[in-house]
Amino acid sequence: MTQQDAGDPVFLFDGADLIGGSDRAEREYEDISDWDELRTRLHCDFPAFPKTPDIVQQEGEIVVPAIDSAVHRNVVSEWIDGVVRVQICDLFNRSCTGSSHGTSTDPMRLAMDKAPYPVWLVDHADKVSWCNAAYVALARRVRGQNADLSIPLFPESDDSAPLGKKTRISIASEVPDRKLWFDLSLVERDEGTLFYAVDINAVVDAEVAQRKFVQTLAKTFAQLSIGLAIFDRNRQLALFNPALVDLTALPADFLSSRPALSSFFDRLRNQNMMPEPKNYGGWRKQMNDLLEAAEHGRYQETWSMPSGSVYSVSGRPHPDGAVAFLFEDITAEITLTRRFRSELELGQAILDKLPDAVAVFSANGTLAFSNTAYHLLWDVDPDQSFALVNVLDATRLWQERCTATPVWGEIRDFVEMRENRADWTAQIRTRNGTLLTCAVGPMPNGATIVRFTAEAANTQDAQLETALP
Repeated sequence: MTQQDAGDPVFLFDGADLIGGSDRAEREYEDISDWDELRTRLHCDFPAFPKTPDIVQQEGEIVVPAIDSAVHRNVVSEWIDGVVRVQICDLFNRSCTGSSHGTSTDPMRLAMDKAPYPVWLVDHADKVSWCNAAYVALARRVRGQNADLSIPLFPESDDSAPLGKKTRISIASEVPDRKLWFDLSLVERDEGTLFYAVDINAVVDAEVAQRKFVQTLAKTFAQLSIGLAIFDRNRQLALFNPALVDLTALPADFLSSRPALSSFFDRLRNQNMMPEPKNYGGWRKQMNDLLEAAEHGRYQETWSMPSGSVYSVSGRPHPDGAVAFLFEDITAEITLTRRFRSELELGQAILDKLPDAVAVFSANGTLAFSNTAYHLLWDVDPDQSFALVNVLDATRLWQERCTATPVWGEIRDFVEMRENRADWTAQIRTRNGTLLTCAVGPMPNGATIVRFTAEAANTQDAQLETALP
């Protein structure tokens, strides 16, 4: 051995048989006796080491870099006068033969090795010929410390994928039933294909969490009787619930196709599921106004359908520029309200036909009803005032129009009573001399009725009854 070989393991082969080696080679590789044993020993870090010495004889010299860029060595094989010389060369040893074929001091290789994400080169035989430290760490984490780095860790890429475009891909992890996700990019080189993998597990986990959240929302909304339609920032339908299908009669496949907001309302209009516009131009303006109002949370309308149904429709802004529309069938509520209002109007009409002046006070003492005779008798119309009239206001008015009497205080006390209430009457006289009978009686739910009857009318009725045979 020469002086320059003293620091590196060096082997001499005659054919496949080992015929000599340096002191370091004998110390570190004492169990090596032939070419195959050395190749097996070097395969982990140098998978491209020649299979036979004949390949070295044909090439003259072969420099094999370590597949792991963290291993700062090359294996240099030379054919010298019928003998194959193999040197495991430290790349920092400038006397190393073949150092001109690339070293770890190459700035590009250093940059690749320090990259935080896996980078590797696959040769034309579909074997990994070089990889950086991040790739090695990932391969050993997934496949174990003795993993064969020459076998690609990632599945074969799609040849139809455009160069430079990212492809999402997954590999099995050390944890069962869990995958590791990466964005894969590739660049074609003369030596093979250079791959870059960017860890996107955090992105995928966030997407999974978002999908689960949306599914949870969908399950929750599925129980609602109110129709829900959420449009994303691009104004496409992103989420809807079954109640929307029932209320709008829009096909589920149409809603699942994520229609645009304009298409959604156009379809509603075509199916007579919203008020018919006077003209199409006005309709478009109405839709623009609707969207603008919904974005600010101000859209709230009641839609009366040609079918007789009544919907309450409201628009609300959602995060990230989304807009939600709520559709609620309020037909039963509107029908009940209309019926209640009709019954009130009928009751009021009956009261107005009575000759007696009638006032009804609720349990809290507020004037709830009064009829036309009451308005004429006391020259007042409570319906014309926005302020509520209570029993104290009413008795003060009566007191001003009548002579002094303790009846008004008794009426106030009666209205405030909750137990032991019975009908009673009293005589009162107005300041113009009209004699009135004031009848006070309890009503359901704590209400009180006060009725004023003119004595003159009673006398005339009595005389008429006496004259009859």
